[in-house]
Amino acid sequence: MIITTTPTIEGKNVTGYRGIVFGEIIIGMNFLKDIAAGFTNFFGGRSSTYEKGLIEAREGALKEMQDRAVALGADGIIGVKIDYEVIGANGNNMMMVIASGTAVKLG
Repeated sequence: MIITTTPTIEGKNVTGYRGIVFGEIIIGMNFLKDIAAGFTNFFGGRSSTYEKGLIEAREGALKEMQDRAVALGADGIIGVKIDYEVIGANGNNMMMVIASGTAVKLG
């Protein structure tokens, strides 16, 4: 399956639209991750703990979106957009990743 942020795919024609598809993942940033990130924040540098969580969430959202497109008979997704939102009390408890795009049949 071809997944792209562009509205077209070079060398391919969109022969049918199957609908808008979404993939949503919500991950919690637990106590241990918060402690590790706190040290990184204090000493500086990148927080690999949070980065790993974001990567897993993004990949999960894309996979969920792809699975929904396949269920609709699509073999491509165009116009993909990924949004990140922090939700929960104090604004730092959970991270929501949403992938969306248009499921299409390609020729």
